[in-house]
Amino acid sequence: MQSIQVSLGQRSYRIFIGTPGAQDLAVALRQNCPDASKMILVADQNVLPMALRIREAFAVSTSDAVIIEVPSGEGSKSVRTLEKLWQQMAFLKADRKAIVVALGGGVVGDLAGFLAASWNRGIRLVQIPTTLLAMVDSSVGGKTGINLPEAKNVIGAFWQPSMVWIDLRSLDSLPEREYRSGLAEVVKYGVILDPEFFGWLESNVDSILARKTQTLETLVKRCCELKAQVVAADEHETTGLRAILNYGHTFGHAIETLAKYGTYLHGEAVSIGMTMAGRLAANLDRWKEQDLQRQSQLLTALGLPIEFPTSSKPISPASMLEAMMLDKKTLHGGLRLILPTKIGHVETVKQVPDEAIVKAILG
Repeated sequence: MQSIQVSLGQRSYRIFIGTPGAQDLAVALRQNCPDASKMILVADQNVLPMALRIREAFAVSTSDAVIIEVPSGEGSKSVRTLEKLWQQMAFLKADRKAIVVALGGGVVGDLAGFLAASWNRGIRLVQIPTTLLAMVDSSVGGKTGINLPEAKNVIGAFWQPSMVWIDLRSLDSLPEREYRSGLAEVVKYGVILDPEFFGWLESNVDSILARKTQTLETLVKRCCELKAQVVAADEHETTGLRAILNYGHTFGHAIETLAKYGTYLHGEAVSIGMTMAGRLAANLDRWKEQDLQRQSQLLTALGLPIEFPTSSKPISPASMLEAMMLDKKTLHGGLRLILPTKIGHVETVKQVPDEAIVKAILG
């Protein structure tokens, strides 16, 4: 297993990436949380067999390991689901030495992460992401939260995990649509931070789509390195640096909300959102048209949408603008957008005229 350090002083932790042996995770859990009173595995129903194996392996050190199954899909990131989890924690008499283990995709990671952050004013959290999107993005950095019907991720907390464990074999059985959805976040890292990585992605499309283990290890490791650098420099998004990770997300979250959660997978909405943001930047002469074309060509080659499907119900630009104003990055009622200047660099831009945003939405 390779490892990456997320350097946050006393809250520092390691991200482990590779193809571990059967007992490696249990050993790592015991090393990182040796005094755990309970292990509460919050697991996506799609990975229940994996949850059972983890519980069995961990039971060597404690008989008090419990699995709480949650339904798959964005709908689980809700007040109602969180309330049920709190009630189960109370029933289990989970104390401050308990650990929450989030096993699944980004939905479970966000939900279980906020459970850990809010229970007893904060208990330990271990992230075990099983989707590509969660591996390269949401499991690292400590952002946790749930949705309201009106807006995504507006209720939550920054709560860093004690450890992130990435078993690349989890991707073997990931449905094709979900796998490709995760690739949107991968492309994002190239656009915002690393032009060489973007070029590597362009050159390795076939092996990425074939899920070659060595290719995936390189891909996931680089994304985690970039995410760790940004998080270490701006953990709570106070300097503005961490906001660059939201490239395409202001548009994307509005799409997810207006289309009703689950219509578009997160990465699909972000891919369309990155295209809109890139088009806006080109229209404002902030980056070259050829850079926008490179981004669009890579997203398309990876099987991601860059426009609304013709079969879907159209979302009006006016409703998009209204939903975007509920984004967490708005400040004093003003929309702040992350826009690229070239492959490998983005900036925060304020006071973009509404008509320019509408033009970018319409294409």
